[in-house]
Parts: sequence; structure tokens; C-alpha cells
Amino acid sequence: MASRQSIHIDGFAHANPVPAASRIGPFLFSGVLTGRDPQTKEMPASLDAQVANAFAHVRELMAAAGGSVDDVAKLTVWLRAEDYRDREALNAHWQEMFPDAASRPARQVMAATFDGATRIQVDLVAVLP
Repeated sequence: MASRQSIHIDGFAHANPVPAASRIGPFLFSGVLTGRDPQTKEMPASLDAQVANAFAHVRELMAAAGGSVDDVAKLTVWLRAEDYRDREALNAHWQEMFPDAASRPARQVMAATFDGATRIQVDLVAVLP
């Protein structure tokens, strides 16, 4: 059996003792990635800024794990319940990250209730080279 490897990324850490993701062999499973700004550690007010930060964390995580966003098989997105039907920012950043409609990962979007100013959380499953 392949050994498990914890993946950490700069500018993003959980408050609890868990990594950003875990890799076993070619499979990568992330924990929750939020829209927190990696420099200021603040949560931006706008959904667009939070989506941009969350997707930046996805890119950084994939690079830290030895892959790229091309290796993402599924992205699960939780939007604050009040934002659930507002997909404009999400879809804009989604199409920027995955421009080829013939080669996009699966995506699931669900409504959620968050603490504080959080408006988005994402997690992913990827198969790495």
C-alpha cells in the first residue's frame, strides 16, 4: 500500500492540526479551502474576491502536490446560503481555471451556513501523474 503524504501550502493553514490535503499514491483529497486572503489572512467582503482566493488556493495546492488543475477530477463548492443562486463569480473563475469545456472536472455546488464572513468553501479530488 502506498504511504500517505500530508500536503501543506503557504498562506493557508487550518486552525486544527490537519494538512490542506492528503495524497496516497496518485490520489489527492483536499480539506476545505476557503476564500481567505493568503497575505492579509482576512476574509474579503465580496464573493468574487473570495472565489478568486479559493481558486488560487486550489492552484497552489495542486502545484504543492506535484500536479496542476488539469489533474482535478471533482471540485465540491459550498456557497453561503444567501449566495447559493449567485453563480456569476463562481462561473467566471471556473471558466478561467478550466477554459476547455471538453476537459472540465465534475462540480457540485451546495448551500451552506458558515461562521463569520465566509462565503465559499471548496474541496477537491484529483488524480496526479
